[in-house]
Amino acid sequence: MAAARTVALELTDEELCARVAARDRTAFDLLAERYQARAFKLALSILGGEADARDVSQEAFIRVYQSAGTFDGRARFSTWFHRILVNLCIDHQRRDRWWRRLVPIGEARGDRDEPAFDPPSSQPGPDETAIQRQSILRLREALKRLSPKQRAAIVLQTDEDMSSREIAVILGCSEATARVHLHRAVVELKRILGKQTAGEK
Repeated sequence: MAAARTVALELTDEELCARVAARDRTAFDLLAERYQARAFKLALSILGGEADARDVSQEAFIRVYQSAGTFDGRARFSTWFHRILVNLCIDHQRRDRWWRRLVPIGEARGDRDEPAFDPPSSQPGPDETAIQRQSILRLREALKRLSPKQRAAIVLQTDEDMSSREIAVILGCSEATARVHLHRAVVELKRILGKQTAGEK
């Protein structure tokens, strides 16, 4: 087992995926190790809740295991995986919005909606930390008001540093449509955050 893992460590993501298609568990475990933290971070940025992000990122790896045989190698594995993950996030957002229309906000809200915060490495003082956390809260609340595809597009651009072309591939749309999603997301975020700031004065 150790020897197989040592050999697999030298393989590319695409080669590992081919082995996963043949139900090589070692290859799957290595892919999960490579992408687990990144997948959780991206899902958390899109969904805003730690429990939701954990569930959706785990579901994405299940889909990879089940569907590895459909990966044709025309795109990078990372692009294919991101498409699976983002589509699951979008589906989750749509279900969540449907549920919230039926259940009062106070009842639907729970720990799953509370954003998680990583302590800043620079260890700022209490006042600065409070301001940073408040800013993150405002941004996460603003992101929740975007459409699922707008939210996914802006997160992929800002968190993953993806181009509009890469975002288009992941969202399954044209590059022009991806740019529209990005533009509308930026405009809407500015509007929402501007209203929040004005309301404090």
